Amino acid sequence: MKIRPVILCGGAGTRLWPNKTKHQAKQFIDFGGWTLLGKTLERIKGSMFDYPIISTNLNYLNDVKKQLKRFKFKKYKIVLEPAKKNTGPAILSSALIKDIPDKQPLIFLSSDQLIKNVSKFNNELKKNSKFLNDKNIFIFGIKPDKPSDQYGYFTTKRTQKLNKVLKFIEKPKISKAKIIIKKGGYWNSGMFFLRKDSLINNFMIHQKKMFRISSLAVSKGKLKNNIFYINKKIFLKNPSKSFDYAILEKNNHINAIKLNISWSDLGSWKEILLMFSRNKKKYYKKKNTFYRPWGSYTNLFNGNNFLIKELSVNPKGILSLQKHFHRSEHWVITQGIPKITLYKKLFLKKPNETIFIPKRAIHRIQNPSKKIVKIMEAQLGLVLKESDIVRYEDIYGRAN
Repeated sequence: MKIRPVILCGGAGTRLWPNKTKHQAKQFIDFGGWTLLGKTLERIKGSMFDYPIISTNLNYLNDVKKQLKRFKFKKYKIVLEPAKKNTGPAILSSALIKDIPDKQPLIFLSSDQLIKNVSKFNNELKKNSKFLNDKNIFIFGIKPDKPSDQYGYFTTKRTQKLNKVLKFIEKPKISKAKIIIKKGGYWNSGMFFLRKDSLINNFMIHQKKMFRISSLAVSKGKLKNNIFYINKKIFLKNPSKSFDYAILEKNNHINAIKLNISWSDLGSWKEILLMFSRNKKKYYKKKNTFYRPWGSYTNLFNGNNFLIKELSVNPKGILSLQKHFHRSEHWVITQGIPKITLYKKLFLKKPNETIFIPKRAIHRIQNPSKKIVKIMEAQLGLVLKESDIVRYEDIYGRAN
């Protein structure tokens, strides 16, 4: 039986835009001819997959349909959540719609994750599908390449050819993350693999109220042009619970599929900047490099209310002491150790370290070393022009 992909596509991506009420959700951001949702749809084009179900909301409906059309999906179902009730009700409601056999394997995927080594991922799905039953759940763990406080973790024990999950740890501090990794902990990717009957059984046992309400909301819903409209009045009665809290933490039959692959949810500007840094040859155009007395900068990608740049600061180069009225900036150091002034404080930043420059914050970059300093920069704002600079001091005579 083919595996049914269910893509969770209702998240707002507020970690990238914490101070904005209106913004583009992360899964729909154009990163130069591709989106995270598009990459997710690409991964499920193989013959091992049944037609997809996409769980989203009315605000994102047109964006989802555009991506489905772009990747030539003729058969699909879009399930519209009438309200945000976290991943528990979203996952359950998506599985309750018609046409899904009880024993069909379901793979729940986030719409905003970047995964390489797709063949390895799919091979693990095939290998572990034979172990699925009416009780167990498989989660996907990613082998950490560094300690992070941005992801949850879990630990496992090897039992009868399976990796039984022993404990979940929610976004620990870096110091604790280092200990967890030493003990063999993996990142919790938020992807789940189980049969439909296992999903139903788990909700009937652990979340009776949610199962009753969601079942009724789906039964009273309507399907029109491949779009399923869940009954809003009934769905609103659902408790707001994540799938992790509602089911995973209560089930003793959780197993892990451990993956050592390149993976990211691009959940921070640091991750996005490092992604552009790794792939800058794809974005580089000579005409977009501009030279200044202190060095040069290259505009790599101009997105929707954001601009990605790479700064190269020559040895002993000093940028002006400046501020911006219309933009904030995220920086990641990729080479060298610059001296950074921010609010009259001095910082020495090493490679892979970050700093955030708020709007109107007075700041400066200096390179005190004998080697070129390189910084990846994300500018965020409605106005992203070089004219948005007020210079207070400048050794090259450019002060306002």
